[in-house]
Amino acid sequence: MKNKTISISILLLAVISFLMGSLKISPIVSAGYEMYRNATEAISVPDRVEELKQQNSYIAFDEIPDGYKEQVLQSEDKRFYYHFGFDPIAMARAMANNLIAGSFVQGGSTITQQLAKNMYFSFEKKYERKVAELFVAFQLEKDLTKDEILELYCNIAYYGEGCYGLKQAANHYYGVEPLDLTNSQIKALVWTIKSPNKYNPNAYKVIPV
Repeated sequence: MKNKTISISILLLAVISFLMGSLKISPIVSAGYEMYRNATEAISVPDRVEELKQQNSYIAFDEIPDGYKEQVLQSEDKRFYYHFGFDPIAMARAMANNLIAGSFVQGGSTITQQLAKNMYFSFEKKYERKVAELFVAFQLEKDLTKDEILELYCNIAYYGEGCYGLKQAANHYYGVEPLDLTNSQIKALVWTIKSPNKYNPNAYKVIPV
């Protein structure tokens, strides 16, 4: 745990130093840090985590199907167990795609960053929010194990039609508990995360292969 904390601290300092080294983006970093500070002063990360775990629909890690865990990692964050909340490869790819498109079309967020966003911030595509979620992501990686982060993510992700978390989604769309989901149902729910209102099982009837 000590080595993990040291590694995360070094990585955090490196990322912040890199960002702060550019005068052009330093106001964005400053605004993002202020957004992070305001959010975590209102409710700390440990308190927010405990608040989520008290929800009636919250399920433990072993109540999430292994097939779902595997598919959500494949879809959302292939290097989840090998990074510290920030994936430089995915971020570089997203930045290149954004430059080509001339707009913010891809975020390159890890599962930890997505969890941070869902815990505290709006879905508005602003660079300040990306910085704020990065600060929360590093704190989550410092305080929790990877399995705990993945568990929280599966319990807070939005699946459309008012469903937050895998249990609510499984109950709402299929009338079953998460462990009773079929492989095709799992695929459909993982696909839903990409665009919950557009791709949820009631709106999108073709299950991706």
